Amino acid sequence: MADQKWPFIPAEKSLPELTTRVIIIGIFLGMVMTAANAYLGMKVGMTVSASIPAAVMSMLILRGLRFKEVSILENNAVQTMASAGESLAAGVIFTVPALLVMGIWEDIDPLQTFIIAFLGGILGTMFTIALRRVFIVEEALPYPEGVACTEVLIAGEKGGSGLIAIIYALILGAMYGWVVEGLKVTKKGVHSVFEFMGTKFYAGSEMSLALLSVGYIVGLRIASFIFIGGVLGFGFLVPIFGLLHGFPSEPSNWNSATMGEWHSGPSYYAVWSGQVRYIGAGAMVVGGVWTLWSMRNTIFTGFSKALNFGNTSEEQSVLRTDKDTNMKIVLMVCASILVLSFLFFISAKIGFALAIAGTLFIAAVAFFFSAVAGYIAGVVGSSNSPVSGMTIATLMFTAALVYLVGSIAGIDNSTMMFATLMIASVVAVNAAIAGDVMQDLKTGNMVGATPWRQQIAETIGVIVGAAVIGPVLLLLNRAFKITITHCESSNLKIAESGGELYDCSNALLAPQADLIGTIIESIFGGSANVEMLILGGLIAALLVWRKLPVMSVAIGIYLPLELSAPIFAGGLIHYYITNMAILRVDGELSEKPTKPALKAADDVTSRGVLIGAGFIAGESLVGVLIALLIVTVGEPSEWFGISQLGQFPTLLFFLWFVGVFVFLTALSLPKKILSIGEEIILIVKRSFLNIYDNLLVKK
Repeated sequence: MADQKWPFIPAEKSLPELTTRVIIIGIFLGMVMTAANAYLGMKVGMTVSASIPAAVMSMLILRGLRFKEVSILENNAVQTMASAGESLAAGVIFTVPALLVMGIWEDIDPLQTFIIAFLGGILGTMFTIALRRVFIVEEALPYPEGVACTEVLIAGEKGGSGLIAIIYALILGAMYGWVVEGLKVTKKGVHSVFEFMGTKFYAGSEMSLALLSVGYIVGLRIASFIFIGGVLGFGFLVPIFGLLHGFPSEPSNWNSATMGEWHSGPSYYAVWSGQVRYIGAGAMVVGGVWTLWSMRNTIFTGFSKALNFGNTSEEQSVLRTDKDTNMKIVLMVCASILVLSFLFFISAKIGFALAIAGTLFIAAVAFFFSAVAGYIAGVVGSSNSPVSGMTIATLMFTAALVYLVGSIAGIDNSTMMFATLMIASVVAVNAAIAGDVMQDLKTGNMVGATPWRQQIAETIGVIVGAAVIGPVLLLLNRAFKITITHCESSNLKIAESGGELYDCSNALLAPQADLIGTIIESIFGGSANVEMLILGGLIAALLVWRKLPVMSVAIGIYLPLELSAPIFAGGLIHYYITNMAILRVDGELSEKPTKPALKAADDVTSRGVLIGAGFIAGESLVGVLIALLIVTVGEPSEWFGISQLGQFPTLLFFLWFVGVFVFLTALSLPKKILSIGEEIILIVKRSFLNIYDNLLVKK
């Protein structure tokens, strides 16, 4: 694409863009992507960018239904609407479920969740409209994921095997999810705990195609550090704690065959949940603050340019590709959102003083985080933007404000905790949506979209995502329970009334929400494991000193090792397949591969990303469907009375699908020039050198 002249569709040429069929398909895909990413994000604490999968699925639907004269601008508008739901989901699931953790909500409130998502989403969209010319036209930031989506859209104009590949992956992911999560023919994971040298050790993994695909998409470096965090926390610190302090006794009525699939037993898990998990929480807090501090120059530059957006040329461009939404309308919408925010806080009964303070806080801080998120996404991509770090920073500032105002006004701790999360959630959603909007506008700038039409599409996508996210969270919470903390709390109340208990081994982890709930409780006088939080902070400081990705390791510590293992496996597949492509072109693995070798590696990586996105969408959507069935008509696994297979058949079943993943991805490899054995030996040797460079050499 180096020789391509931009925009792809010239300004003087007008094509169909925001058509009726685009709005209908965009709304449908927006609902799908919001639901899928909400499920995935709460399961593992990570979401994946929906722009590329949405672009592919848009082309697939528009062509599959045999619409005539489908334009690239229509496909771009559809992916814009669909991807908005994904980023909105990230902002909501990182914050709102914390209300369950803190015991403020007994269940998800769909109306309040919608209002939070709507206010933050629209505000983030409006602010980034004001920043488009500054960051995309004048500053010309690269926006790598926006460029990648442009490549997909242009390739789709010419057709390709990627469309067929993602269909296969979507179907296979759905089939796998139905067999494992729906019918429960195989187990969700393979687990074992064994005693050695006076303590206990764990070995096992979740058998999830979605997590495997996440690992492939993020790559080996990030996947390996998440895995290292899991090994450190779950495989190393838990045994040490057990050796020094002992493990709690197993409940007398516990049976792994009847009480979930977590074969390590409650005692091992209890040590991780009650002790080691706080180490991950401390590391995430320090890591989030450090990430923002390390980007202070980038943040300052972006915010400075944002403040000067009004100093750009007042002359209205006659070019179609340079017409934004009228700035007067943008400012009116922003003012309306602030008024609605105040009314929302009043209706939520947090008090007049906190409602005023919260509204003013949003007015001051939301634009700042929009500029920060938009600029960082332009430099490193929205997937690498430190949304978790910004959320934690927002939480700290909000808590300080609420504590100050609340103490003066004599407001009780419970109300202050609720107010803190209500205010912080709006700002967090605002920041989460901003990076995605800027990526989409960059794609539109390259393909030749009309900015104001694309901005309308983005607004529609935000409203759709806001409408969907509440019911989806409600559904998932009633089917699985969101966070183990909330599940165990619910079981205590159910036990008092003699009802049927939830199986907390099936609970969705929602690690960021769990962490945020813990932080808020600690700030407002709750009990927290201070020693472990400090230890986590020290580990984060050590990682910062070694210049390692602290947030990835912290997330790994905070997650059970069973979730880190398939992510690491996906990263390994990515590493070996891309290196195999380079090896088959160059005949060797050097520090500087040739351009043809890099092109071959990019081709096989892109194909793997599409297949992985299909697996994620398929498995995640089936998870939402199963939750719907559980809540409405009952557990699907009880329909046929099929006996569940053991751990070894579960492993074989999963490995077969992994083999299919590798096979579909490897179809893009160049013609083989070495034997498989020689290729594997060379790549393994190279991988050990990379491990040495990344872990042992300070850079």
